[in-house]
Amino acid sequence: MMKIVSLGEIVVEVMATEINQSLAETGLFSGPYPSGAPAIFIDQVAKLGVGCSIISAVGKDGFGNINLKRLLRDGVDISGISVLDDEVTGSAFVTYKSNGDRDFIFNIRKAACGQLSLGIANLAVLNDCTHLHIMGSSLINQNIVDLCLAAINIVKSNQGKVSFDPNIRKELLSGNMKAYLTQILKDTDIYMPSESEVTVLSSFGNDAAAIEEYFTRFKVSEIVLKQGSKGATVFTPDSTTEIAAFSVNEVDPTGAGDCFGGAYIACRSKGMNIAESLFIAAQCGARSVTFKGPMEGTSTREELLQFFQ
Repeated sequence: MMKIVSLGEIVVEVMATEINQSLAETGLFSGPYPSGAPAIFIDQVAKLGVGCSIISAVGKDGFGNINLKRLLRDGVDISGISVLDDEVTGSAFVTYKSNGDRDFIFNIRKAACGQLSLGIANLAVLNDCTHLHIMGSSLINQNIVDLCLAAINIVKSNQGKVSFDPNIRKELLSGNMKAYLTQILKDTDIYMPSESEVTVLSSFGNDAAAIEEYFTRFKVSEIVLKQGSKGATVFTPDSTTEIAAFSVNEVDPTGAGDCFGGAYIACRSKGMNIAESLFIAAQCGARSVTFKGPMEGTSTREELLQFFQ
């Protein structure tokens, strides 16, 4: 029986209601919406009917409760989520600019999810895990890095697979972060960078050379390149598979890449080929941006069929 597990932050998102609204001024906001990249990813996995869980932490508060209820409703095993009495659930406040950019204020490092550690995490959910998904944005402190590496060792020792979304920019690669990310990459089966991240963990500045290095030096089996409005491309050592983005009316882009990634990994875990998995993942990513709220647009197969008919 297959089981996909993600690891990392669970937060709520609170969104400005007006374009160009400043986070430094009083204004109207909507939310809270369930959020957090690993949570959005795993919710999309569940919506496609694959057994799954998430290792995370929330506070014993309303923000934590709204996330627990959403994930449970959509079919995620929430036993890996620790509820911490003395911590608050993480949050993200966001405002949108007319040029498409966004400004955020995060409370993650000092929130419940920032307290994740080997001593707090419920690693029992990894006992039957066949696929672990890691996101670079979750590696916010040494305790979480250690937890991530331990989880990878458990899953790999059970012949499971690992997918890795670096989800980080070059300017954030301070201290030991690049070394940690490179260590994770060495145990990665499916690598899922965005266009701006292709060369981040490579010794080459050229995309083609970097991709070749991931295959030859790191022994990655698939590279899933997320290209936003241009679509996506999957590389293997022997093939290249491309798909154009579906045309939709965008309402909120937050979480689109996580929906895409969750759908792709769910489909590949089901035994679908790359082209089939890429098609469904692109549909999930496209449909997700038509909803306000980062987790509101996760999709079942039935919802995809109805939306794209």
